[in-house]
Amino acid sequence: MSQALRLSSLLLLACASFASQAAPQLVILVRHAEKAAEPREDPTLSEVGTARAKALAQTLADAKVGAVLTSPLRRTRDTGTPVAEAVGIKPQAIGFEGGTVAHVAAVAAAVRAQAVDTVLVVGHSNTVPAIVAALGGPKLADFCESSFDQLLLLRLDSEPPRLLRARYGLADPVAAAGCSP
Repeated sequence: MSQALRLSSLLLLACASFASQAAPQLVILVRHAEKAAEPREDPTLSEVGTARAKALAQTLADAKVGAVLTSPLRRTRDTGTPVAEAVGIKPQAIGFEGGTVAHVAAVAAAVRAQAVDTVLVVGHSNTVPAIVAALGGPKLADFCESSFDQLLLLRLDSEPPRLLRARYGLADPVAAAGCSP
């Protein structure tokens, strides 16, 4: 094998090794904070929701978040912005083109494309569980409408990915009967 070919092979191996190390190891997933009771399609956060978004930033202060992914809706962007501002990055909104299934696939692809260790994903009651599954985690039920305090930590550096559930901010009210927390 020529020296140039050996060098090319070594560079390819080094790049492949670097790429695998640059992939996210931890994905933190939350549902957007409480939205305002505005009679509009894309409401802002309520006062309680704004406080929860600030609590999320405080909770993740030492998590070394390197990327924040949201949906294009204000409530997800407003929930992720305090975390992004605290670490000096801009949130990236992933659109709904093609519907919910396409959105979930696009978010999972965007997570995998990040060259950082930790990614925060801010989604919705029906998309957060679907994104966990799309990333190889367990299948979860959709969050109930009154659930805002769940913090899901998905370790991608294990096979299969491991999920840890935590809570942040003020506790949610008691869930309605038959509603998954």
